[in-house]
Amino acid sequence: MLIHCIIIDDEPLARKGLREYIEDVEFLHLTGEFDNPLQATELLGTGAVDLIFLDIQMPKITGLEFIKTIKHPPPVIFTTAYPHYALEGFEVNAMDYLVKPVSFDRFLKAALKAKDYHASKAKNVAETAGGSDFFFIKSDNKLVKIQLDDVLFAEGLQNYVCIHTIQKKYITYLTFKAMEAYLPEDRFLKVHKSYIIAASKVESIDGNEVWVGGQHLPISRNLKEEVLDKLLKGKFLKR
Repeated sequence: MLIHCIIIDDEPLARKGLREYIEDVEFLHLTGEFDNPLQATELLGTGAVDLIFLDIQMPKITGLEFIKTIKHPPPVIFTTAYPHYALEGFEVNAMDYLVKPVSFDRFLKAALKAKDYHASKAKNVAETAGGSDFFFIKSDNKLVKIQLDDVLFAEGLQNYVCIHTIQKKYITYLTFKAMEAYLPEDRFLKVHKSYIIAASKVESIDGNEVWVGGQHLPISRNLKEEVLDKLLKGKFLKR
């Protein structure tokens, strides 16, 4: 599970330090960095950000003021040189509060806290989805009901997801990660960073490709062993 995060800090050296820390943590992925909170507004509006590393003391608007302007903000880890802001930071439900200069072990502790949070959230969403045989998406300016049994595969397209069903395909403004978290793990399988397939709809496997709904989709090298294990376990007849 990758956590897509951004850095908002007006100090170049502080951004550089956080960037290097993020690069050293395998489950973190830096989606963007900004020296002005307002520059991050558009990206935050896409729903593609899972975590913000946010400085507090910045020109024009503080990190605390900025986060209060966002209706449904992602989890926030505040970074600041001023310890006295800690209480106010937790009042806006900050996940953690890092005092500069930030050591790597303290950074990692905060990152692991974020990882636990997202893992728990994804599990809850998946369990909720398992109790339903349909879901709704917004496509072509209307709400469309999709039966789980009709889904062939889901394809990630930057800030959109294309859901291929037996009848047709639907494009919806949604993150691929949200789609992955919603589809029940016992029926769907991620085969590539951009593809999730319905296990029951697999027609054949040919090398590093899987055929679903008459289309061949790539299997990532690092996922191949897991994909084959889940698809073939107990179902592969051999002499």
